Amino acid sequence: MFKWYAELTKPEKRTYWACFSGWGLDAMDTQMYALAIPTLIALWSMTRGEAGVLGTTVLIMASLGGWIAGILADRYGRVRILQITILWFSAFTLLSAFTNSFWQLMITRGLQGLGFGGEWAVGAVLISETIQPQVRGRAVGSLQAGWAVGYGVAVLVSTLIFSMLEPSLAWRVLFAIGILPTLLVLWIRRYIEEAPVFAQTRSERAADRPSMWAVFGGQTRATTLKAILLTFGIYGGNYVMITWLPAYLKLVLNLSITHVGGYLAINILGSFAGAFLNGWMADRFGRRRTFIVIACLQAVAVAVYTLTAITLPVTLALGFILGTLQSGTAAGTGAYLAELFPTRIRASAQGLCGNAGRAIGAIMPTMVGVLSAKLQLGAAMGLCACSSYLLVVMAAMLLPETRGRDLALVAESGERAVVADRRKTPMPDARISGDAR
Repeated sequence: MFKWYAELTKPEKRTYWACFSGWGLDAMDTQMYALAIPTLIALWSMTRGEAGVLGTTVLIMASLGGWIAGILADRYGRVRILQITILWFSAFTLLSAFTNSFWQLMITRGLQGLGFGGEWAVGAVLISETIQPQVRGRAVGSLQAGWAVGYGVAVLVSTLIFSMLEPSLAWRVLFAIGILPTLLVLWIRRYIEEAPVFAQTRSERAADRPSMWAVFGGQTRATTLKAILLTFGIYGGNYVMITWLPAYLKLVLNLSITHVGGYLAINILGSFAGAFLNGWMADRFGRRRTFIVIACLQAVAVAVYTLTAITLPVTLALGFILGTLQSGTAAGTGAYLAELFPTRIRASAQGLCGNAGRAIGAIMPTMVGVLSAKLQLGAAMGLCACSSYLLVVMAAMLLPETRGRDLALVAESGERAVVADRRKTPMPDARISGDAR
C-alpha cells in the first residue's frame, strides 16, 4: 500500500509534500471554526440555524474561490496561484479572531472560504499532473491524510487553549494561530516547479485563453454536471458530520471536553487511514467501484451512529470507522476529476466541480440546523448525510472509469477520451489495468 512512495522522483516528492502540507494547514484553519461553534453559540447567543449558516457560507464561497483559482491557474500557472490561495485563507483566518458579531464573522469566514476552495483545486491539479499515472490514485488519495493531520493539530491546539484560557479569549487565540500557514509559501517558492504536462501545454498553446465557461462547452458539459453531482453527494454528507460532530458530542451525548478531544482523535486517525485505503482501492479496483462501495458503507455507519442508541465504547469504535469512510469518499476526487478533463481547462474544471459540490452540499449543514428544531440533532444529521451518499452512488454509476490514464492524452470530452485511451494507450501498470480494458 505504501511502496508507491519509494517510486516517486525527487520533484514528485517535493510537490507531494507541498500539496500535503497545504491541504493540512487548510484543514487546520477550517476546522478551527467547527471546534469553536459551541463557544460562539454560548457567547453570542447564536442559534443552531445561524451556526449552520456560517458553515454554509464558507462552503459556498469555497466554490467560487475554487473556480476563480482554477481559471487563474490555467492561465498563470499552478504553483503561483497555489501560493496566493494559502496566503489568502491564512490572512482571513487571522482576521476572524478580531470579529465581534455574527455578521462580522460571516464576512471574514466567507472570504477565508475563497482561499480554502482555491487551495484545494489548484493543489489537486498540481499533484495529479506531476505524479505518474500508475500510482496517481494512491498518491493523490493519500493527500486526504493531510486533512486528518490538520484537523488533528486543530483539535490538539484547541484542547490546550481552551484548557488554559477563558472561552471568551480562547476562540480568538485559536483563530489567530491560523496565520501560520503563510510560512509554507516560502518553501513552495523555492522548491516547487510547474507540472511538466501543464508546462508543455502552455508552451504549445501560449495564445489559448479558454473562457471561464469552457467547462460547460460541447460534450464536456455532461461530464461537468455529473462530476458536480458526485462531489455534491460527497461533501454534502461529509460536511454534515464535520460541521456538527463536535456540537453533537457535547450537546447531545454530553461528553466532556476531554472525551470530545479523545473521540475526535480516534475519528482523525480513521480519516488518516481512510486516505491511504481509498487510494489503494482506486488503483486496485477502479475509481467508480471504490466510490460506490465506500459511500454505501458510510451511509450505514452514519445511520447507526446518529439514529440508534449506542454506548460510549461503541461511539469511539464507530468514530474510527466513520473517519475512515469520510476520508475515503473525499480522497478519490482529486485524481478522478483531474482524469476527466483536458489540461487546458483541468484546473478550472477541478475548481468548479470540486467546489460546486461543496457549495451545493453546503445546504446540508444548514438543513441540519433547521431540521433539528423539529427532529433530534442526531436524526437530522443522519437523514441529511445518508441522502447525500445516495447521490454519490448515482453519480459514480453515470461517470466513466479513468484508472491509469495519461493526462496528456485527455481530449476535450472527458468521457470520449476515456474510450480513446482504452483503445489506443496501454495501461502503465498491468496489475491495475484489468478494469479499464
